[in-house]
Amino acid sequence: MQRKTVLGRVAAIAATLAASAAFATSPAGAQTPETAGHAKQMAHTAAKAAAAAGNNLRYGGGAIVTSPKVYIVYWGTQWGTGSTVTNDPSGEAALQLNFFQKLYGSGDTWSTSTTQYCQGVATGTTQCNTSGTHVGHPAANPVGGTWLDSSAAAPTKPTDSQIAAEAVKAASHFGVSGTNVQIIVDVPRGSTPSGFKTQYCAWHDMTTTSSGASLPYTNFPYQTDAGSGCGANFVATGSSGVSGASEGVTIVGGHEYAETITDPTAGTGWLDSTGYENGDKCAWISSGQGASAIVNINGGNFAVQSNWSNNFNSGSGGCVNYYSSASNQH
Repeated sequence: MQRKTVLGRVAAIAATLAASAAFATSPAGAQTPETAGHAKQMAHTAAKAAAAAGNNLRYGGGAIVTSPKVYIVYWGTQWGTGSTVTNDPSGEAALQLNFFQKLYGSGDTWSTSTTQYCQGVATGTTQCNTSGTHVGHPAANPVGGTWLDSSAAAPTKPTDSQIAAEAVKAASHFGVSGTNVQIIVDVPRGSTPSGFKTQYCAWHDMTTTSSGASLPYTNFPYQTDAGSGCGANFVATGSSGVSGASEGVTIVGGHEYAETITDPTAGTGWLDSTGYENGDKCAWISSGQGASAIVNINGGNFAVQSNWSNNFNSGSGGCVNYYSSASNQH
């Protein structure tokens, strides 16, 4: 599987998204949340991008995540030289961990729109209802572990293959694999994977372990390095206690999580006819239905974007930040 869209096409995707109705309210200079993984399979045109907003997701015949488990690796001595993160001026590691640790149970009504999607139904299905096996919602903290890989410095310009290799290394450290796993490779401050800040904020994909097992993973660069291009100060914080400068950590991180659990193989889960996943269809909305917002998740306030819900608005679909059931979402 190719790791990334050809860069020329990526630039075209970014321009297309900026012009589309769904992304028309993006902050100045904002990048597409991702351009690799599932996006490498897309051949966008302006017409396709504009159509994506009103085009429900369809089941592609592949896996979904039935029991989500997140593992985070802080890649390189830039994070710290021992076993504890000591170099993180924006506090991204702690914020990211706090966010993912709260995505469980009844106190999380943000990520729950993903539970309507399923596997084990006919390819092309748009409404699972009670059929198939659905995306799971954790009953407890879904973070399985964190690890500071201080064996060497991360490259200043890591390649896609190096990021995938670090994900495999982390999976070996944690002793995990399979489509229920999401390895998040936290790239350190100052390291810039090709395209970060100019063409994307993060992306997810799937690789394989040395034994051939599937391994979904996320390339997650240091978001505050990109400033407003990756979500800084995108949502008004008011008295929420949220730091505007680091909003992108949870906006972009949530985007990747929601997409990974509905499409862990990066292209055969739930996508619309143009190749958009549930996060793509709702990125950088600043007002109206589905606008990014500060939400409370198990007692913590976080900046998040909305996710696409097929069964919203009587089955015509739309972007939602709150999902209790098919009949109670907004």
